[in-house]
Amino acid sequence: MSEKAQKPLVPAATILMLRDGEQGLEVFMVVRHHQIDFASGALVFPGGKLAPGDVLPDVRPLCDGADDLDDELLALRVAAIREAFEESGVLLARDESGALIDGKRLLSLEADRPLLDKGALPIADFLTREKLHLACDLLEPYAHWVTPKMMPKRFDTHFYLAIAPSDHVAMHDGSEGVDSVWISPAQALEEAKVGKRTVIFPTRMNLEQLAESKTVAEAFDAAKARTIVTVEPQVEDRDGTMMLTIPAAAGYSVTEITMDSI
Repeated sequence: MSEKAQKPLVPAATILMLRDGEQGLEVFMVVRHHQIDFASGALVFPGGKLAPGDVLPDVRPLCDGADDLDDELLALRVAAIREAFEESGVLLARDESGALIDGKRLLSLEADRPLLDKGALPIADFLTREKLHLACDLLEPYAHWVTPKMMPKRFDTHFYLAIAPSDHVAMHDGSEGVDSVWISPAQALEEAKVGKRTVIFPTRMNLEQLAESKTVAEAFDAAKARTIVTVEPQVEDRDGTMMLTIPAAAGYSVTEITMDSI
Protein backbone atom coordinates (compact mmCIF):
# COMPACT_ATOMS: atom_id res chain seq x y z
CA MET A 1 0.00 0.00 0.00
CA SER A 2 1.39 3.41 -0.97
CA GLU A 3 1.90 6.22 1.51
CA LYS A 4 -1.00 8.12 -0.10
CA ALA A 5 -3.30 5.11 0.18
CA GLN A 6 -2.61 4.49 3.85
CA LYS A 7 -5.64 4.71 6.06
CA PRO A 8 -5.64 7.54 8.63
CA LEU A 9 -4.93 6.69 12.24
CA VAL A 10 -8.05 6.44 14.39
CA PRO A 11 -7.53 7.57 18.02
CA ALA A 12 -8.65 4.87 20.45
CA ALA A 13 -8.42 3.95 24.12
CA THR A 14 -8.33 0.61 25.90
CA ILE A 15 -8.76 -0.06 29.60
CA LEU A 16 -7.27 -2.91 31.64
CA MET A 17 -9.76 -3.21 34.49
CA LEU A 18 -8.01 -4.94 37.39
CA ARG A 19 -8.88 -6.60 40.67
CA ASP A 20 -7.15 -8.82 43.21
CA GLY A 21 -8.72 -12.28 42.98
CA GLU A 22 -8.28 -15.28 45.26
CA GLN A 23 -5.30 -16.49 43.22
CA GLY A 24 -3.82 -13.05 42.53
CA LEU A 25 -4.16 -10.33 39.91
CA GLU A 26 -7.09 -10.61 37.50
CA VAL A 27 -8.08 -8.52 34.49
CA PHE A 28 -11.52 -8.16 32.90
CA MET A 29 -11.65 -9.21 29.26
CA VAL A 30 -14.38 -9.58 26.66
CA VAL A 31 -14.79 -11.81 23.61
CA ARG A 32 -15.55 -9.70 20.56
CA HIS A 33 -18.51 -10.58 18.38
CA HIS A 34 -17.52 -12.63 15.32
CA GLN A 35 -19.11 -10.03 13.02
CA ILE A 36 -17.00 -7.14 14.33
CA ASP A 37 -14.55 -6.09 11.62
CA PHE A 38 -11.54 -5.79 13.93
CA ALA A 39 -10.27 -8.67 16.11
CA SER A 40 -13.54 -10.58 15.65
CA GLY A 41 -13.84 -13.47 18.09
CA ALA A 42 -10.75 -12.39 20.02
CA LEU A 43 -10.33 -12.03 23.77
CA VAL A 44 -9.59 -8.34 24.30
CA PHE A 45 -9.60 -5.58 26.88
CA PRO A 46 -12.64 -3.26 26.69
CA GLY A 47 -12.00 -0.25 24.49
CA GLY A 48 -12.69 1.50 21.23
CA LYS A 49 -12.30 4.63 19.18
CA LEU A 50 -13.01 8.13 20.37
CA ALA A 51 -16.60 9.30 19.96
CA PRO A 52 -17.38 12.83 18.78
CA GLY A 53 -18.71 13.73 22.23
CA ASP A 54 -15.46 12.73 23.95
CA VAL A 55 -13.58 15.67 22.46
CA LEU A 56 -16.12 18.47 23.07
CA PRO A 57 -15.05 21.27 25.44
CA ASP A 58 -18.13 20.83 27.65
CA VAL A 59 -16.71 17.49 28.85
CA ARG A 60 -13.64 18.97 30.59
CA PRO A 61 -15.51 20.53 33.55
CA LEU A 62 -17.10 17.12 34.17
CA CYS A 63 -13.76 15.31 34.58
CA ASP A 64 -11.67 14.92 37.73
CA GLY A 65 -7.93 15.08 37.10
CA ALA A 66 -8.25 17.11 33.90
CA ASP A 67 -6.04 20.06 34.85
CA ASP A 68 -2.74 18.51 33.77
CA LEU A 69 -4.07 16.91 30.58
CA ASP A 70 -4.27 18.52 27.16
CA ASP A 71 -7.46 18.10 25.15
CA GLU A 72 -6.23 15.00 23.31
CA LEU A 73 -5.07 13.13 26.40
CA LEU A 74 -8.22 14.05 28.28
CA ALA A 75 -10.43 12.82 25.42
CA LEU A 76 -8.58 9.50 25.46
CA ARG A 77 -9.31 9.04 29.17
CA VAL A 78 -12.92 9.99 28.65
CA ALA A 79 -13.13 7.41 25.86
CA ALA A 80 -11.49 4.75 28.03
CA ILE A 81 -13.99 5.24 30.86
CA ARG A 82 -16.95 5.49 28.50
CA GLU A 83 -15.93 2.34 26.63
CA ALA A 84 -15.43 0.48 29.91
CA PHE A 85 -18.98 1.40 30.91
CA GLU A 86 -20.42 0.45 27.54
CA GLU A 87 -18.56 -2.86 27.22
CA SER A 88 -18.22 -4.00 30.85
CA GLY A 89 -20.82 -2.07 32.83
CA VAL A 90 -18.19 -0.61 35.17
CA LEU A 91 -18.32 3.17 35.49
CA LEU A 92 -15.50 5.15 37.07
CA ALA A 93 -17.47 8.22 38.07
CA ARG A 94 -18.06 10.24 41.23
CA ASP A 95 -21.32 11.64 42.49
CA GLU A 96 -21.90 15.02 44.14
CA SER A 97 -20.41 13.75 47.41
CA GLY A 98 -17.09 13.12 45.69
CA ALA A 99 -17.35 9.35 46.19
CA LEU A 100 -17.29 6.76 43.43
CA ILE A 101 -20.80 5.65 42.58
CA ASP A 102 -21.80 2.37 44.19
CA GLY A 103 -23.27 -0.73 42.64
CA LYS A 104 -26.86 0.30 43.33
CA ARG A 105 -26.43 3.63 41.55
CA LEU A 106 -24.62 1.89 38.72
CA LEU A 107 -27.53 -0.50 38.20
CA SER A 108 -29.88 2.46 37.72
CA LEU A 109 -27.73 3.62 34.77
CA GLU A 110 -27.77 0.31 32.90
CA ALA A 111 -30.20 1.53 30.23
CA ASP A 112 -27.75 4.26 29.23
CA ARG A 113 -25.04 1.85 28.09
CA PRO A 114 -26.51 1.17 24.62
CA LEU A 115 -27.43 4.84 24.17
CA LEU A 116 -23.85 5.90 24.79
CA ASP A 117 -22.60 3.12 22.55
CA LYS A 118 -24.80 4.19 19.64
CA GLY A 119 -23.92 7.87 20.07
CA ALA A 120 -27.53 8.71 20.89
CA LEU A 121 -26.47 10.08 24.29
CA PRO A 122 -23.35 12.28 24.37
CA ILE A 123 -21.18 11.65 27.40
CA ALA A 124 -21.46 15.28 28.62
CA ASP A 125 -25.28 15.13 28.52
CA PHE A 126 -25.22 11.87 30.45
CA LEU A 127 -22.88 13.22 33.14
CA THR A 128 -24.79 16.49 33.47
CA ARG A 129 -28.13 14.75 33.80
CA GLU A 130 -26.80 12.36 36.45
CA LYS A 131 -24.65 15.00 38.23
CA LEU A 132 -21.53 12.87 37.84
CA HIS A 133 -17.84 13.50 37.21
CA LEU A 134 -15.61 11.02 35.38
CA ALA A 135 -12.76 9.81 37.58
CA CYS A 136 -10.07 10.38 34.95
CA ASP A 137 -7.51 10.72 37.74
CA LEU A 138 -7.87 7.00 38.53
CA LEU A 139 -6.48 5.89 35.16
CA GLU A 140 -2.80 4.99 34.92
CA PRO A 141 -1.18 5.15 31.44
CA TYR A 142 0.11 1.69 30.55
CA ALA A 143 1.02 1.37 26.86
CA HIS A 144 0.71 3.00 23.44
CA TRP A 145 0.35 0.94 20.26
CA VAL A 146 -0.11 2.03 16.65
CA THR A 147 -1.42 -0.38 14.02
CA PRO A 148 1.18 -1.22 11.32
CA LYS A 149 1.07 0.77 8.09
CA MET A 150 0.14 -2.19 5.89
CA MET A 151 -3.14 -2.82 7.73
CA PRO A 152 -6.38 -1.63 6.08
CA LYS A 153 -7.69 -0.16 9.35
CA ARG A 154 -5.26 1.61 11.68
CA PHE A 155 -5.67 2.65 15.30
CA ASP A 156 -3.59 4.87 17.55
CA THR A 157 -4.42 3.20 20.85
CA HIS A 158 -3.59 4.26 24.39
CA PHE A 159 -3.87 1.62 27.11
CA TYR A 160 -4.77 2.47 30.72
CA LEU A 161 -4.91 0.58 34.00
CA ALA A 162 -7.86 1.01 36.35
CA ILE A 163 -9.13 -0.66 39.51
CA ALA A 164 -12.65 -2.04 39.29
CA PRO A 165 -14.83 -0.89 42.23
CA SER A 166 -15.58 -3.98 44.31
CA ASP A 167 -19.37 -3.66 44.07
CA HIS A 168 -19.53 -2.99 40.33
CA VAL A 169 -20.60 -6.13 38.47
CA ALA A 170 -18.68 -6.36 35.20
CA MET A 171 -20.59 -7.92 32.32
CA HIS A 172 -20.22 -7.83 28.53
CA ASP A 173 -22.77 -5.81 26.56
CA GLY A 174 -24.04 -8.68 24.38
CA SER A 175 -23.43 -6.63 21.24
CA GLU A 176 -19.75 -5.97 20.56
CA GLY A 177 -18.85 -8.38 23.36
CA VAL A 178 -20.52 -11.79 23.43
CA ASP A 179 -18.75 -13.21 26.47
CA SER A 180 -16.61 -11.91 29.30
CA VAL A 181 -14.36 -13.18 32.03
CA TRP A 182 -12.24 -12.13 34.97
CA ILE A 183 -8.99 -13.96 34.30
CA SER A 184 -5.39 -13.95 35.41
CA PRO A 185 -2.98 -12.78 32.71
CA ALA A 186 -1.12 -16.10 32.93
CA GLN A 187 -4.31 -18.09 32.40
CA ALA A 188 -5.33 -15.98 29.41
CA LEU A 189 -1.92 -16.56 27.85
CA GLU A 190 -2.06 -20.29 28.53
CA GLU A 191 -5.54 -20.62 27.03
CA ALA A 192 -4.35 -18.76 23.94
CA LYS A 193 -1.31 -21.03 23.69
CA VAL A 194 -3.42 -24.21 23.64
CA GLY A 195 -5.93 -22.75 21.19
CA LYS A 196 -8.82 -22.21 23.60
CA ARG A 197 -8.71 -18.44 23.13
CA THR A 198 -7.83 -16.10 20.28
CA VAL A 199 -5.52 -13.34 21.51
CA ILE A 200 -4.06 -10.84 19.05
CA PHE A 201 -0.41 -9.81 19.27
CA PRO A 202 -0.73 -6.44 21.10
CA THR A 203 -3.07 -7.98 23.66
CA ARG A 204 -0.69 -10.88 24.18
CA MET A 205 2.28 -8.59 24.72
CA ASN A 206 0.41 -6.52 27.29
CA LEU A 207 -0.87 -9.63 29.05
CA GLU A 208 2.70 -10.90 29.32
CA GLN A 209 3.81 -7.61 30.83
CA LEU A 210 0.84 -7.57 33.20
CA ALA A 211 1.61 -11.15 34.28
CA GLU A 212 4.86 -9.91 35.82
CA SER A 213 2.76 -8.36 38.62
CA LYS A 214 1.06 -10.48 41.27
CA THR A 215 -1.27 -7.81 42.66
CA VAL A 216 -3.07 -4.68 41.52
CA ALA A 217 -0.69 -2.56 43.59
CA GLU A 218 2.33 -4.17 41.90
CA ALA A 219 0.83 -3.55 38.46
CA PHE A 220 0.26 0.12 39.19
CA ASP A 221 3.74 0.55 40.67
CA ALA A 222 5.29 -1.07 37.60
CA ALA A 223 3.27 1.13 35.25
CA LYS A 224 4.26 4.30 37.11
CA ALA A 225 7.94 3.32 36.94
CA ARG A 226 7.87 2.40 33.25
CA THR A 227 8.59 4.83 30.43
CA ILE A 228 5.93 4.34 27.79
CA VAL A 229 7.44 3.86 24.33
CA THR A 230 5.13 4.00 21.32
CA VAL A 231 5.00 0.64 19.56
CA GLU A 232 4.30 0.66 15.83
CA PRO A 233 5.21 -2.83 14.61
CA GLN A 234 7.30 -2.98 11.44
CA VAL A 235 7.32 -5.81 8.91
CA GLU A 236 10.60 -6.84 7.31
CA ASP A 237 11.41 -9.41 4.62
CA ARG A 238 14.48 -11.33 5.74
CA ASP A 239 15.50 -13.72 3.01
CA GLY A 240 11.92 -14.65 2.32
CA THR A 241 10.83 -14.80 5.95
CA MET A 242 8.45 -12.04 6.96
CA MET A 243 9.34 -10.71 10.39
CA LEU A 244 7.41 -8.35 12.64
CA THR A 245 9.56 -6.19 14.92
CA ILE A 246 8.82 -3.84 17.81
CA PRO A 247 11.17 -1.48 19.71
CA ALA A 248 13.27 -3.13 22.40
CA ALA A 249 12.91 0.05 24.47
CA ALA A 250 9.20 -0.71 24.92
CA GLY A 251 10.19 -3.41 27.40
CA TYR A 252 8.25 -6.38 26.05
CA SER A 253 9.60 -9.94 26.05
CA VAL A 254 9.59 -10.06 22.25
CA THR A 255 11.32 -7.67 19.87
CA GLU A 256 10.82 -9.70 16.70
CA ILE A 257 8.64 -12.61 15.64
CA THR A 258 7.79 -14.35 12.38
CA MET A 259 4.50 -13.22 10.89
CA ASP A 260 3.19 -16.77 10.59
CA SER A 261 3.56 -17.28 14.36
CA ILE A 262 1.45 -14.29 15.38
